[in-house]
Amino acid sequence: MDELSKQQPLSDGIPTQQQSRQPGLETEMDPKPIFEVESHVGSGKLKDRVALITGGDSGIGKAVAIGYAKEGAHVAIAYLDEHEDAKNTKQRIEQEGVKCTLHPGDIGDEKFCEELVEDVVNQHGKLDILVNNAARQEVKQNIREISPEQLRRTFDVNFFSMFYLTQAAIPHLKTGSSIINTASINAYVGNKQLVDYTSTKGAIVAFTRSMAKELAADGIRVNGVAPGPIWTPLIPATIPEDQISEFGANTPLGRPGQPADHVGSYILLASDEGAYMTGQFVHINGGMFTSS
Repeated sequence: MDELSKQQPLSDGIPTQQQSRQPGLETEMDPKPIFEVESHVGSGKLKDRVALITGGDSGIGKAVAIGYAKEGAHVAIAYLDEHEDAKNTKQRIEQEGVKCTLHPGDIGDEKFCEELVEDVVNQHGKLDILVNNAARQEVKQNIREISPEQLRRTFDVNFFSMFYLTQAAIPHLKTGSSIINTASINAYVGNKQLVDYTSTKGAIVAFTRSMAKELAADGIRVNGVAPGPIWTPLIPATIPEDQISEFGANTPLGRPGQPADHVGSYILLASDEGAYMTGQFVHINGGMFTSS
């Protein structure tokens, strides 16, 4: 039985903690997220493919990056400025004998997105998989507390970046390539404390299904994953301190998910095993299919 299968609710909840900046840092989290399990032994499902993963320095992106490396993919990681987390992730990926490149910058900027894709293709020679995963959020008690600046920034990072990166990536993709977008359970059940964030995730679902239809004729598959409450650096960096201890406790499984819980789904959607899947979402939410 691997470490994920043995996960149980913490009797006293997650230790109270708060980080002062967003994005958060994995190095400051307690407990540390689980981003890989020993039971995952690669079998070459993504051998010699090149994957660009936004937010790949930590959290779900890090877990997916390592999982892809185990399956033989070369990985390009886009992140904002969490250099220590990114360096640690790169070191782990390269232990699998594949190439890993780091690309710091703001994906909310259209020009950076265009340059990012070109830089990845220049350094790796091609692009086969685009994982749009990076996101931001700010907890507010009601819609009146959300400023125009916050609304625009959340859409810039969470949604417009996917649009820009997809536009830039398409000329380099080919039959068998994949685009995988990270949405959220909140797009399906709503979240009154994350109205703008939840709205971006709903847009991602609609965008994914629309792009799946547009690109199907080219043999490019577009799918997504909708996580539930997952223990990533985004949580201590954005959730109020008094809510941390109970984070994820209201799921039927009684615990928050771990980044490593998602790896199999992202591999499925990127590999030939998912060849008849497009416009679909895999829900990794601990059974939390309603808001209560």
